[in-house]
Amino acid sequence: MENTMSKFLPFLLLVSGLIFLNSCAKKTIPFDADGRMEDFSPIYADFDYLNAKAKIVIEEESGKITRGSLNLRAKKDSVLWFTISPGMGMEAVRGLITQEKIQIKDRLGKDDINLTFAEFETHYGLKLSLDLFQNLLWANPPHSFDYKDRLLKVGKSYELTQVREKVRYFSKVDVSYAKVSELVSNSLDDRGSLLASFATFQDVGGKPFPAEVLYKLAYKLPEGGQNTIINVEWTSIDPQSDPLSFPFRF
Repeated sequence: MENTMSKFLPFLLLVSGLIFLNSCAKKTIPFDADGRMEDFSPIYADFDYLNAKAKIVIEEESGKITRGSLNLRAKKDSVLWFTISPGMGMEAVRGLITQEKIQIKDRLGKDDINLTFAEFETHYGLKLSLDLFQNLLWANPPHSFDYKDRLLKVGKSYELTQVREKVRYFSKVDVSYAKVSELVSNSLDDRGSLLASFATFQDVGGKPFPAEVLYKLAYKLPEGGQNTIINVEWTSIDPQSDPLSFPFRF
């Protein structure tokens, strides 16, 4: 189990799936950031179902670089589904994340994962949830604003500090986009940290969605500390009301 989680932890933290892209993927349209958020009212991703594709580059501490692409399907607040392929049309991994569990089917190494969020926290000291995954993907504040949080207006950003379940989150929310432009999280016991930088946004139905994102992950496993850099370029994001399928089985 430890070797399996070492292999897949970066993917779990991002909920990113890799698959070959359609050659006719839609051209992204930059979001016109002419808004001005006078009070703290970030725009949350609004959809019933969503289908998205992206190019991705993963740089590991060992120097290994993996390039691929992703296909992600979602039912808001219910399911995240993804597939992974290093290219050539071959699916390597298929995953399903719900409110209760993280499930991964490894078609190459045959190392499957089937953990509840509580089991994941027990093994690795990371408090994860479907809601947190969604917010990391779509540049939302990691948690809803609460009276105990610290909020400041600094220049063209709101700076939000939140502590939840032994993790400190620091978010910069751009007043023009009303979206998170940068997020830094650190576990209070120093077991892991995450930096997410949302460089550009695209217009999807008149709403801002991420276009280019940089994630930096640092986490500790029994064999030692690990650092991973992941670059994501979303090439297609399609919110829709018609149901999608989420095929998965071990």
